[in-house]
Amino acid sequence: MKVKELTVEQFKDLVQEAIEEKLEELIGNPDVGLEPREEIKERLRSSLAARQRGEKGIPIEEVAKRCLTG
Repeated sequence: MKVKELTVEQFKDLVQEAIEEKLEELIGNPDVGLEPREEIKERLRSSLAARQRGEKGIPIEEVAKRCLTG
């Protein structure tokens, strides 16, 4: 599939994924080797199931805003 064939939403997802990959490459992952708590595992499972049902998550802009404002 070519970029020009992507929907706006597919393109946004592609860009977001590329940004996340680049950030991890540059910053690294400080949690490598750590075992996540069961609470975190359950939240991830729930989030994945929601995405598979087509539900949208929190926009990256909102995540960034929450991180910057505490």
